[in-house]
Amino acid sequence: MPTAMNSLTARAVKGISYGLLSLLLFSATATAVGAEKLYIFTEKYPPYNDTFSGKAVAHNEEDITGICTDMVKAALARVDYDYMMKMRAWSYAYNWVQGRKNHALFCTAKTEERASQFQWVGPLASIQWTLFAAPDSDITLNSLNDAKDLQIAGYKGDVMSDYLTAKGFNVIMAASGEVNTRRLVLGQADLWVTDGLVGPLVAKKEFGVSGLKPVLTFRETPMYLAFSNETDPAIVADLQQALDEARAAGELERIVQRYQ
Repeated sequence: MPTAMNSLTARAVKGISYGLLSLLLFSATATAVGAEKLYIFTEKYPPYNDTFSGKAVAHNEEDITGICTDMVKAALARVDYDYMMKMRAWSYAYNWVQGRKNHALFCTAKTEERASQFQWVGPLASIQWTLFAAPDSDITLNSLNDAKDLQIAGYKGDVMSDYLTAKGFNVIMAASGEVNTRRLVLGQADLWVTDGLVGPLVAKKEFGVSGLKPVLTFRETPMYLAFSNETDPAIVADLQQALDEARAAGELERIVQRYQ
């Protein structure tokens, strides 16, 4: 029969063992959370996403800038996740992210068709769906239906291009949107569908073309940081909270002002 002292000692040892086990489990969990690495992709889409080098491909966050980029970085700075940011062609990034844990891309327009494909953090900025004509064009549109018989330059995976294609418009697809200024100038397309800020900026910066004519703005859509459905919802919630805090602190507004 054990003595009272032996019984007390046994309980003490048992308590220490439970304590050590709990500590080890907590440490393992903390390590797992801290070890989470995020893989974030974007495209060259100035002024929302761009590179300091001017190239359409970037391998690290130091070379990536722009309105949406700075907003995403502001949120990431408020959480304790390691991350990697790269710039690739949009169609590649859009397909690559889906189905992969801890993968995300921005700026992604959130539409009814896309709502279930991702987990969303935002909104960031908004895009103006705009049809542009060449500087010397005499095209005028009173409604979107007026463009039914015209050739429209777009690019693969772009929400505006996909929308028009689904509606039966004649959209000429490219791998990226940068070539579409040349298509307008050379008469290979009648119109170019892109964001109201992006079109003139790309035309001027990449090709020295000024005076693109915005003939119709037909929709506005908020853009988001979109995480794959395989990503832990707790990570998405952390990023949403971080973005909300950055917005409340006035940081997002200051980012927009820097690009005006």
